[in-house]
Amino acid sequence: MACTLTLDVSPPVHRWMDTSLQRDAFKKTIPVLAARVPASKTGFLLKSDVMKKSLMDLPKVRSVLRDPHDDLKRLVLLNVSEDVALSPEVRNFLQEQSVTLVVHNLDLSYDYWTADEILHSILPEELCKGSPSGFAITGHLAHMNLNKEYLPYKHIIGQIVLDESIDSSNYDLPLIKNPTIKTVVNKLDSIDTKYRFFKMELLAGEPNYVVEHHESNCRFTFDFTHVYWNSRLHTEHDRLVQLFQPTDVIADVFAGVGPFAIPAAKKGCAVFANDLNPESARYLSQNIVDNKVTSLVRASCEDGRDFIKKVIGRARDHPFPAYTGPKFSKIQAKEEKRRLQLAKSSPTAARALVDQSTAENQSPRQTISHFVMNLPDSAIDFLDAFRGILLESASERDLSGNYANMPMVHCHCFTRELQPDRAEADIIQRVESKLGHKLDPDSEVALHMVRSVAPNKDMYCISFRLPRDVAFAR
Repeated sequence: MACTLTLDVSPPVHRWMDTSLQRDAFKKTIPVLAARVPASKTGFLLKSDVMKKSLMDLPKVRSVLRDPHDDLKRLVLLNVSEDVALSPEVRNFLQEQSVTLVVHNLDLSYDYWTADEILHSILPEELCKGSPSGFAITGHLAHMNLNKEYLPYKHIIGQIVLDESIDSSNYDLPLIKNPTIKTVVNKLDSIDTKYRFFKMELLAGEPNYVVEHHESNCRFTFDFTHVYWNSRLHTEHDRLVQLFQPTDVIADVFAGVGPFAIPAAKKGCAVFANDLNPESARYLSQNIVDNKVTSLVRASCEDGRDFIKKVIGRARDHPFPAYTGPKFSKIQAKEEKRRLQLAKSSPTAARALVDQSTAENQSPRQTISHFVMNLPDSAIDFLDAFRGILLESASERDLSGNYANMPMVHCHCFTRELQPDRAEADIIQRVESKLGHKLDPDSEVALHMVRSVAPNKDMYCISFRLPRDVAFAR
């Protein structure tokens, strides 16, 4: 008979659990066959080609144990319970090596099984296929989106997620609990209509919703129950920031707590960052300080439409200092200090340094290069605010001379058109309707599919250069 894995290591089934998790109920003892060998022969047995498919290969389980009755011998665990399950080739090999076969009881408990396995042993069979063990982590908080059929089991699910362990190489070693997850929540269907953050309920752990999240070498602090944050947009945050040049000035219309603004400032960009939500604006201001970009990010809390109309004038009236190059590392800073000290002893070099410093500060940044509009549910509705933003009457200044190149607009949005060509047509039509102007296909119009948010709903970002006729429309 061919050697196959015949051990049943699935957890015991407890479909009677529904509201509370009984961890002690998850225990299982499995008799496994073991080869008792002298400690000196263990390596030979493990390296044998004949034994390769017969050795224990379960996650978290040691394949070699000390013999409890003889310190000079070892038990090499096999993947069968009885010797009749071994192939004739394996049995002959063990006999030739004078190996004694014994039965070892393998004791498994709750911590052995994965969250998926535990859930499958608790949930009704019809719910097992789509069991919701997946979650996103933001700081110390794990957040889930449970479908309604799983809500009766929500607290058990939350506790299992809280218990989820970092995988250990051997079951006999102490399992290391996930040190980051201390709170598990479920996002509810209801969304705050004004500030667009999700309401949520506590499933397990501490009722602490103020998180510290790290992304793009930046640190973000915020109250997850009062601001919008989506960890799944990390790639999109990075993608847009990569489009910016360090010399650019960015206007972030719906900045939230700063996932675009602060990484852009770390790159050297100057940023006007705005959000209507006072809590978002408060944490945005804190994150600006914490990430040491106070000279490059100016926060505001106002309606997005008002911000769009005013920010052009703000950049002109209160420009940012010119970009002076990347920040030095500690080693580079020491080298620069040494260079400056040497320059003091040379009049020619000193004059060159003065000329360089003067040149760097001659051109303050007063022109918006990019508008970021990350409010996919309604950002397109704000595009009409761009009409006339460069008219002299809009800011009591003539701004046209500053904008030989019009700013790029990056507008996030949803569409229910799942075919790329139809999605593009739908989004462009809605954008043109709000702008009151056609987009020139040759003027840097680009559509990027960000992610699918539902079976019939995709998120996109449309980027286009603002038509000059729109900016000067009356």
